[in-house]
Amino acid sequence: MTEPFPPPAPHAAAFFDLDRTLISGSSTFAFGVAAWRAELLDGRRLSVDAVRALSFRLFGATDERALDTRERMLDAIRDAPVADLAALEHVIVPRLIDQVRPESRELVDMHREAGRDTWIVSASGMGIVEPLARAVGMTGGVGTRLATTDGRYSGELDGPFVYGEGKVEAVRTLAEDRGYDLRLSYAYSDSASDVPLLELVGHPVAVNPDRELETLARARGWPVVVFARRAKRIATATTLATTAMGIALAAYGAGHQRGRGATAPARGPRRTRTRGR
Repeated sequence: MTEPFPPPAPHAAAFFDLDRTLISGSSTFAFGVAAWRAELLDGRRLSVDAVRALSFRLFGATDERALDTRERMLDAIRDAPVADLAALEHVIVPRLIDQVRPESRELVDMHREAGRDTWIVSASGMGIVEPLARAVGMTGGVGTRLATTDGRYSGELDGPFVYGEGKVEAVRTLAEDRGYDLRLSYAYSDSASDVPLLELVGHPVAVNPDRELETLARARGWPVVVFARRAKRIATATTLATTAMGIALAAYGAGHQRGRGATAPARGPRRTRTRGR
């Protein structure tokens, strides 16, 4: 008697936040500098956002700040030609590749070896997230998408704002499309704003967490890992460009297609340095 075929093994994935998790800095820094040098960003607007960026650096993101950022970003890129910003990809992506943490690369490789797909999930624009994911050998990227009309940004979102609950919506959609078992999946983030995403998966990991996330992670018994922190340059110019937060967040790449991807994945996360309880 022939034995029946065994059921297919459950498919899982690993989801990585981008800024200060997968990379050591902020993706908006590379975008802001490139766009400013290409004269695509208003210097006065950038200087106003610098103050907001410093607040973000010191106190982290809040839902109120995130919503304000989204509205300012949509207004800033309204009627901007998609092609002008898309042309910056060849400048921005190499800079972000240089910022990918060595420990993050190891995790991506480990998940790949274990047969899990790996994804960047970020509020940054698809035009940053997807090319970066492909460049570092990940399955794909999920970022904020902006609507376009006749080759220009319309000032509206095309899908969820991939922040907070927006990340949950994006990952649930991805899991349904790809057949992921989220109970077997992993998520990595540094910010309390990603608690909804971390709660969604069976294996949440706090990476260089902010104070609120670290407190919550320890209370719930989630792994807390500390990746080597690269020297922080707190020069005013760096802070300035970094905070294009509103302008840079998703402005770049709304017209790009949804991430395709190679398969990526790993064995369970290996803790580099783990802060003791």
